Amino acid sequence: MKNKFKLIYIFLLSLFFAQCSKEYQLPEDLVVHDFVWKGLNAYYLHQDEIADLSDRRFSSDQELNAYLRTFKDYNDLFNNLLIPTDAKSNLVEDYTNLNVDLPRSSFTNGLEFGIIAEPGSTENVIGYVLQILPNSNASTKNISRGEFFNAVDGVQLTRDNFVDLLINGTSNFDLSMVNFDGTNVIPNTKTISLEKENYDYDSVFLEKTFNIGTFNIGYVMYNNDFSKAAINNLNTTFLNLKNNAVNKLVLDLRYNIGGGSFARNITNLATMITGQFTDEVFIKEEWNSKAQPWFEANQPDSLLTKFPAKLNPQTDFNSLNLTDVYIILNGNNFTGSSAIELLINSLQPYINVHIIGTNTAGNNTGSITLFNSEDYDFALRNETHTVALQPIVLSFYNINDQTYENGFAPTISICPNEDLLDLGILGERSEPILDSVLDFVTSGNTGANTVCNPNNYEFLFHSIDMQRERDNGMFIEQDLPNTN
Repeated sequence: MKNKFKLIYIFLLSLFFAQCSKEYQLPEDLVVHDFVWKGLNAYYLHQDEIADLSDRRFSSDQELNAYLRTFKDYNDLFNNLLIPTDAKSNLVEDYTNLNVDLPRSSFTNGLEFGIIAEPGSTENVIGYVLQILPNSNASTKNISRGEFFNAVDGVQLTRDNFVDLLINGTSNFDLSMVNFDGTNVIPNTKTISLEKENYDYDSVFLEKTFNIGTFNIGYVMYNNDFSKAAINNLNTTFLNLKNNAVNKLVLDLRYNIGGGSFARNITNLATMITGQFTDEVFIKEEWNSKAQPWFEANQPDSLLTKFPAKLNPQTDFNSLNLTDVYIILNGNNFTGSSAIELLINSLQPYINVHIIGTNTAGNNTGSITLFNSEDYDFALRNETHTVALQPIVLSFYNINDQTYENGFAPTISICPNEDLLDLGILGERSEPILDSVLDFVTSGNTGANTVCNPNNYEFLFHSIDMQRERDNGMFIEQDLPNTN
């Protein structure tokens, strides 16, 4: 009902100005340019650092139009109005492609692998198996984590051809398996035939409980993104953990594909982990120097995100009421996504959050999608174009007013690459990273300093890295005032 009255009000207001004010008509060729400038002027987090976005920069619409015409297109204008270090703000050419929350799928044979340079060779490379996706083509074959290969259809893998043969080549091929002792590559007679198929990913790769003394340790290896559908599916996994009386949780994210997300999805994940903090503040927002005072005066509650009581009106959370969570972020060039950094920062005032991996990146900003309308909402958008803006508009803080622009240091540091000669079995104590985390949970032992890559291998490729989405940061939804 509130939205209905809002639409009626905006419609009547627009009719009033259409009838009563004919003094200024925006040139048709500047509609998107004007939208870009005004949207960033109103909400860009760094508006007060950009001279051309200042409220005093132009004394009239005509002067603003003259400035807008100096740019060859609106993309050029948008990029010129950002601070040099801003890699997150985005201009969307076609907003019809936004907010498509579909299950993750791909065309794959189910083999996740890494590539290193073959020791002693300037050209040859070796592949090693990282993960076999369940219910995939590879899962039906005699191939497992920790094995090695060096040829496709009899062709030796090299620095120059491994991408074409393994990624961009035919949908079915034969892998020539080899033995590798760390120095020598020894061909064997094993050949594995693989075929790519359409594949739908489960949200959770592995879920189990370890009963060690008084500890019931839940372990979840999550290999998905942080979309609404994927996070909601976790609620079923958490029911299994709850039924097993889990009192500690290891959340293994080393193979997840990250990407941005809506803050509410991460709030839901946090509530599954906890559950004892309903209606307590999870996130605080700090907007730019123009928007923040308005929100504080008119919509102060909109600046706060609280732990929700239910996943949705029909679904309760399967919450674990934990006091400790252990998050594994190890992975080649993976320092933790903005979604996980938000989870860490917002949970830390309430429970113990232990980070296993390397320093995180420090992506503490949030974005919003702006459409070309009076209040930048979708309903009354200008339908002459499909451009939308996704600028960073706020910084995230927790209930203690702490943020994380410098990232988080790990509780336990581990190597950025796994030991390919000792990968172990995922989900078992033979897997070195999991074993060290379980030891830390039960004994507090952080382990000796690890010597990384003692054989000095040259790591060239990691198949999960190429699936990781560009991290555009976290998104929020918020009613905005009519400022356009």
